[in-house]
Amino acid sequence: MRGKQAPRRSVLPDPKYGSVVVAKLINYVMERGKKSTSQKIVYEAFDKVEAKTKKPAMEVFDEALKNVSPLLEVKSRRVGGANYQIPLQVRADRRQQLAFRWLITAARSKKGRPMADKLSAEILAAAENQGDAVKKKQDVQRMAEANRAFAHFAR
Repeated sequence: MRGKQAPRRSVLPDPKYGSVVVAKLINYVMERGKKSTSQKIVYEAFDKVEAKTKKPAMEVFDEALKNVSPLLEVKSRRVGGANYQIPLQVRADRRQQLAFRWLITAARSKKGRPMADKLSAEILAAAENQGDAVKKKQDVQRMAEANRAFAHFAR
């Protein structure tokens, strides 16, 4: 690694909710640098969530993030000619990153509806501990649990 490590840039809070978490979600939804389009998608999805649940969208979104965020994950490590899947605890920033990634991937995998509809449906499902994003989290947790015997290889 040459030179200095790049400094971590802070994300400015989004204009509507004043939340850094929502601003990061908008950045994850964004494709090809079209931030205004991704803002419209996220805000429309939040409006639909509010309309369906009659609760503040941020409350439902926080619940969904909590349900999708993994506590453990596996990482491949080569020890003596064999590859082991070693379970590790997930750092807070990576936990949030994985939760966003899984929510958006699950929403994009559904076909035939506008992205705002798909995202709102996935957020609602995740808030109720259902849906593809929660399933992905459970698969990762199950994999880490199954490989607990190799935890002693972690540094």
